[in-house]
Amino acid sequence: MKPTRPGSARTGFGGRNTVCAAAALIAGVFIALMGTAIAQPAALPGTSTVIGGLQGPHGAAVVDNTGRTVIDVTDFGADPSGKADSAAAVDAAIAHAKTVGGPTTIHFPAGTYHIWPERTPKRELYVSNTVGSDQAFKTKNIGILVEDMRDVVVDGGGSRIVNHGFQTVFAAIRSSDVRFTNFSQTWVAPKTVDITVADTGAASGQAYRIIEIPETYDYAVEGTSVRWNGERSPATGQPYWTGTDSFNYSQVHDPATNKTWRTSNPVFQNVAKITDLGGDRLRFTYNDSTAPGDRGYVYQMREDTRDTPGALFWESSRITADHLRLGYLHGFGIVGQLSEDISIDSVTFKADRAGGRVTSGFADHIQMSGIKGTVRVTNSLFDNPQDDPINIHGTYLQVTAAEPQTLRLRYMHDETSGFPQFHPGDTIELVNKRTMLAAPGATAKVVSVTGPTGSGVPDGADPDTYLRDMTVVLDRALPAAVVTAPGDYVAENTTYTPTVEITGNTFQAVPTRGILVTTRRPVLIENNRFDGMSMASIYISSDARAWYESGPVRNVTIRGNVFDRPASPVIFFDPTNQDFVEGQPVHRDVLIEDNDFNLTGGTIISGRGVGDLTFRDNRVERYAHLRLTGPSRDLHVGDTTTVTTDAPPASHPSPLFTFDGADDITLANNTYGDGFNKRVNTANMAASEVTVTGDGLALNADNISSAPVAVSFSSSHSNVATVDSEGVVKAVSRGTVTITARATIGGVQVTSNPVRVLVTTAAKSPTGQAWASGSGLRPAGEPLRPDRT
Repeated sequence: MKPTRPGSARTGFGGRNTVCAAAALIAGVFIALMGTAIAQPAALPGTSTVIGGLQGPHGAAVVDNTGRTVIDVTDFGADPSGKADSAAAVDAAIAHAKTVGGPTTIHFPAGTYHIWPERTPKRELYVSNTVGSDQAFKTKNIGILVEDMRDVVVDGGGSRIVNHGFQTVFAAIRSSDVRFTNFSQTWVAPKTVDITVADTGAASGQAYRIIEIPETYDYAVEGTSVRWNGERSPATGQPYWTGTDSFNYSQVHDPATNKTWRTSNPVFQNVAKITDLGGDRLRFTYNDSTAPGDRGYVYQMREDTRDTPGALFWESSRITADHLRLGYLHGFGIVGQLSEDISIDSVTFKADRAGGRVTSGFADHIQMSGIKGTVRVTNSLFDNPQDDPINIHGTYLQVTAAEPQTLRLRYMHDETSGFPQFHPGDTIELVNKRTMLAAPGATAKVVSVTGPTGSGVPDGADPDTYLRDMTVVLDRALPAAVVTAPGDYVAENTTYTPTVEITGNTFQAVPTRGILVTTRRPVLIENNRFDGMSMASIYISSDARAWYESGPVRNVTIRGNVFDRPASPVIFFDPTNQDFVEGQPVHRDVLIEDNDFNLTGGTIISGRGVGDLTFRDNRVERYAHLRLTGPSRDLHVGDTTTVTTDAPPASHPSPLFTFDGADDITLANNTYGDGFNKRVNTANMAASEVTVTGDGLALNADNISSAPVAVSFSSSHSNVATVDSEGVVKAVSRGTVTITARATIGGVQVTSNPVRVLVTTAAKSPTGQAWASGSGLRPAGEPLRPDRT
């Protein structure tokens, strides 16, 4: 087990609770705070403040407190010095605000506030896309809870909120006109472990990696495995979580390219020995001799139980989160559920990387499930989640039984159940699962609902049955086809489908899709930048077979966006219908205009079941960037190695467009660089459904242009190492050399990243001390860490 460093006091944020004495010390502080009486302060007069010092791209927000009662959390015992637990004090301040009446501001004077889960408010809650009906996780700890309130501003005052254990950072429940603003947030020891490959090589016939570990984690080497321990509870002295090796889920981030993707984790495979080097570093020695090629990579590891949302808006309206920096959201992201009018503006979803952590979210960043009114997501940065940055959808419920005016419905996916999906007066629409089209005559108003309420399980009821099933009475009779074959249909609440505006955002280092959206009301995706998505940048489904996320789109505009080095396809229409109905696409009325697609290859649009789609005035070019990959080891005099680049091939064979069961497609007045296959594939539709104007595209035939890319290499010191036109580097004499590549891509001259190569004499370090080939020692530089922004 890693020891506590000599001479260091480890409490609060960044503390390494590795020994019982440290746990007992923190427990003592916690128990002392438990006994502290919290006084009721006088309300502060209304003021207007501008809060500074908040990390993020948009500065701080103005909070106008004119006519508002300002409640200072420090008057209730909250500790801005970051020494004591502020959970109970924050809860007390909010409770007091509820008694004041009228508009209130819950104000945090600038500082650092630690919130432990033990003294936070507790609520039994069931949240979309998390743990479903599992009773082990029904109770949520909520750090900042606004409940049954109106016109409330939670003003962080530029403060830093530090969360511990498992909890929801903030929530609005049955409230209206609530704003969360002006704070940054992080976690002490997230249940996602990020480890950096500081060095790789091979010595004495065995490959190795040297791994750096963020100091917030406790760990123990157990033979050829590593046991990870989360932060210890101050109440019990036990870690909030434990795990072994790579848990059951991994992805990897490459800081050099700022890309993240899902993968298996090789660090813990075929291990012969693990040595603790001290200083948060482990050496893994393997049973093979090939030096790994992943120096600098950050492996992100977790188990996948979404036990709590990172933030929650439940049965609330006009909720805003703005000018926040959210460094890590445990369990899930910001969830909006059966609420109205949600705005997220100028929020930075990004970990503070100074300590070696890169993961900013356990799963999605934003999940809007059953929202009406408008969802706006603007001017925000999404970096390194473990799932999709934005997912906006409704929920399909399976019809399990039907009478003329009564439906029996069931939540199908194990991660969603327990809350009501309909209210009296809502509109329900039944959809045929084979066609994913609305059943004629199967749209009605809800008269009454019997089923889960979101607030618990009646005594004696089976939780899984009670929380997943509901009965809905309608205002009119259903078609006979639904009554006789109910299993062919799913139901959607079309009242809770929002208008969506997603503008001015940046998506980067994302292992999945950028935006998922399925709503029948207008969708605007404008002036965003998508960089290096590992799956489709924009994904539009309507799914009644796996996730049961509804429904069709009817009015989508994708305009003025930049798609840099996207995965293929860039924009993906993928409903789950098995049958196509001619002239009735699942999705329709889509305009894609004035965007920049900077491709490394692949398909721009894969359009299944989409109609009335226009793609016009867009620009398609090669991504003008050159990444140079150097040797994974230092060289000795006389050694040779090869450096490589990611320069594109002369041409890409993939068609730029594919359509399946689509109709009324227009491709007009777009411009295309060389090196692409300007082909349009069609299936399950007449080719005449595609109209091409001025684009030079070929229907169901190749139209490939060739644009060879010549790469040249240069060495900063040819007396130390030379490099030829094929990228072969030869070590000449001791020293350090920088290799660079250059090329012209898409008419743009680009220069690669420099690659530093260290050349030593055989079996000697630069200091003259003998060392084995590829020992991993790096006397000329400090250990690798990801970027520190």
